[in-house]
Parts: sequence; structure tokens; C-alpha cells
Amino acid sequence: MTSFLGRYEFQMDEKGRVSLPSAFRREADGDRFVLLQWRAPALTLFPMESWAATQERLLSFRRNQPGAWGDVLAITSSAVEVSPDKQGRILIPAWLQEAAQLDGRVLLVGNIDRVELWHPPEFERAAATSSGEFEKFSNQIFG
Repeated sequence: MTSFLGRYEFQMDEKGRVSLPSAFRREADGDRFVLLQWRAPALTLFPMESWAATQERLLSFRRNQPGAWGDVLAITSSAVEVSPDKQGRILIPAWLQEAAQLDGRVLLVGNIDRVELWHPPEFERAAATSSGEFEKFSNQIFG
């Protein structure tokens, strides 16, 4: 199982490429990823192994929820397959840059089985927002 941890901040170049940290490239099984936005404002980068499981859940959701066709189509139509180049950079298409408000600095955050790409100020706002529920369940997670 992959385990993406930590956060790294990089400058996106003029072509829309951002470095994928070597720790994240090592952790991924292979060099192909799926990049999409399923929950604004961040983008999510799935290694193919994690994407396969997500894809199965999407397919099941579409089959079992008649009204879900449009939602699944919206998600999959904006997803792209990306692979790091020889310098370890991935290309973020313009429409995904715009959707995530990426315009220079990009924060890449490990989230266990995936990597999230954030506009740094948006990440700080999201990280500061807590449901207050975690404290009740933290012993179940950390023992």
C-alpha cells in the first residue's frame, strides 16, 4: 500500500509543470498517475493502484445510482493521466490550474493513498477548519 506523507512546496513553471517530490515518486507503484478535481479547491493525484480502486467505486456508484451518471461524467471528463518527466515534473492542464487557483506556488500534500495539490493559502484555510470530531475518535486511530 502506498503511503504519501508530508508536504512540499514548489514553484509551477510557465508551462504548468510542477515537481513531484522524489519521496512521492518512490512511494508510487509505477510512474503513471490520474490527476483530477473531485473536491474543490484542491486537485488530487492518484497513483494508478489507488485510482483503480476509486474507479471501481465510481463504476459501482454509476450503476447503482441512476441519477449519478452526470456526476461521474463530470469527474471523469476532467481527469487526466500524467507521468513525471525526466526531471520529475508533472504537467497540470490549464483548466485544472484554474479550478484549483494554482498560479505560482503549489503545495503538494501527502494524504495516505493520494497526493493533494493546493494553492498554499487555501490549504492553510482548510487545515485550520476542523469539525471538532477528531478528538473523540483519535484514540481509535492512534491507540
